[in-house]
Amino acid sequence: MEVATLVEERTGLKTRWNQGTPEDAQVQQHLDALLAGDLTSDRAVEVALLNNPALQATYEDLGVSQADMVQAGLLTNPSFDGSIGFPLSSDGITETEFSIVQSFVDLFTLPLRKRVAKEQFQADTLRVAHEALATTAEVRQAFTEVQARQQLVALRREVFQAADAAADLSNRQRAAGNITVLALATEQASLEQARLELAQDELALVEAREHLTRLMGLYGARVQWTLAQKLPEVPAAESSLERLETLAIEQRLDIDAARKQTSLLWNALELARSTRFFGRVEVGVHTHRDANGPRLLGPTLSLELPIFDQRQALIAKLEAQHRQGENRLTELAVNARSEVRAARAKLVTLRNMAERYQKVVLPLRTTIVEESQRQYNAMQIGLPALLLARRDQVEAWRAYLETVRDYWMARADLERLVGGRLPSTAAPVPAPTSSPEPTHENHEAH
Repeated sequence: MEVATLVEERTGLKTRWNQGTPEDAQVQQHLDALLAGDLTSDRAVEVALLNNPALQATYEDLGVSQADMVQAGLLTNPSFDGSIGFPLSSDGITETEFSIVQSFVDLFTLPLRKRVAKEQFQADTLRVAHEALATTAEVRQAFTEVQARQQLVALRREVFQAADAAADLSNRQRAAGNITVLALATEQASLEQARLELAQDELALVEAREHLTRLMGLYGARVQWTLAQKLPEVPAAESSLERLETLAIEQRLDIDAARKQTSLLWNALELARSTRFFGRVEVGVHTHRDANGPRLLGPTLSLELPIFDQRQALIAKLEAQHRQGENRLTELAVNARSEVRAARAKLVTLRNMAERYQKVVLPLRTTIVEESQRQYNAMQIGLPALLLARRDQVEAWRAYLETVRDYWMARADLERLVGGRLPSTAAPVPAPTSSPEPTHENHEAH
C-alpha cells in the first residue's frame, strides 16, 4: 500500500490497512510483542498506526476512492431494445424489431475520465497518509505527557514522604514540649497540602495514560502497558529555519494532495469543455421486419442537440472549483511556512528556558534550601521560611519538567508541520536532587 510507504519514509515506522485478511492476525501478534516490554515513543506510535480505529476508518476512504477509479475505467453498458407485434387477424404475421445501442461519448472520454479518477485516488492517498502522520504527532505528544506526569508524580511523592516524616517528627517534638503549636500546625498543613497535590498529579497521570491508550486503540488486558523511559533532555541546537520551511513545502502530504486536487479539477474542466457541443451520442445496430416485407438491418445514430444546455453551468462550476483549489493550495503553502517559523521560535524559546532552569534556576534553588536549612538549624530563621524555600524548589523542578515536556510536544508538532521527523539525540532528564529534610531542634524562639 502506498500509504504505508509514505508513512515509513517519513517516520521509519510501519502501518497497515486492516482488511480482515489472514495476515492481519500476525499484526495482532506483533501488537502484543510491542506492548510486552516497556513502551517507548516509537513503539507507541507503531501501535497506533496499526491499531487506531479512527485511522483504520480513514484507510477505508482509499477503498471508496479505489472503487471510484475502477468505475471510471469502465464503459457504460450497451442498451438492448426489442419489440414484437402480434397480428390481430388470421391473415397477418408477427412483426419483430430489435436494436442494440452504445454511448459513443463514453468511448471518446474514457482516457481522460480514467486520468481524473487516478489523480483523485492519488490525492486521497496523500490525504490518508497525512492523517497517519497527524496521528503520529498526536501519539508522540500524548506519550511525552505521560512521561512528564510520571516524573511529576514521583516528585510529588517524594515531597509527600518528606512532609509526612517532618510532620511525624513534629508530633513527637510537640509531645516533648520542644516546639510550639504553630510550628506543629504548619508542618501538618504542609503535609495535607502535599497529599492533595499528589492526588491531583496522580489523577492527571491517569487521564494522560487513558488518552494515550485511546490513541493506541487498546482495551482489555492490553491497557496494562508500562512506561519506564524518562523525558529526554533538550538537544543542544535546532535545524536550520530555512531548511525546515523548504522541507515543509517539499514533503508536506496535505500540500501535495492540494496540488493533485487542483490538477484533477483542471482535467475535469478540460473534459467538460471538450464535450460541451456533443451532448449524448449513441450508435448501434437496428433490425426490423415489417409484416409483409423483408427483414432490414442497419446502423443507428442518436444525437442530443446541445441547443439549450451546453454545459455552461458545469463548466462555470468547475472553473470556480479550480480557482478555489489554487487559492487553497496557496493558503496551505503560506500557512505552512508561517507555522514552521512560529513552531521553531517556540521550540528555541522552550529549549533556552529548559537550559536556564537546569543551569541557573535549579542550582540556585538548591543553594537556597541548603542555606535555609543551615540557618534554621542555627535558629536564625523560622520553620515557615524553610518550608517556603523547599516549596519554591519543588515548584522550580515542576516548572522545569513541564518546560521539557512542552519542548518535546512542540517538537512533535513541528515534525507534523514539516511532514517528517527531525534529527535528534538526547539524554534522559535527570531526577531532581532531593532537598534535605529539616532537622527540628529546640526552636521555641521561632
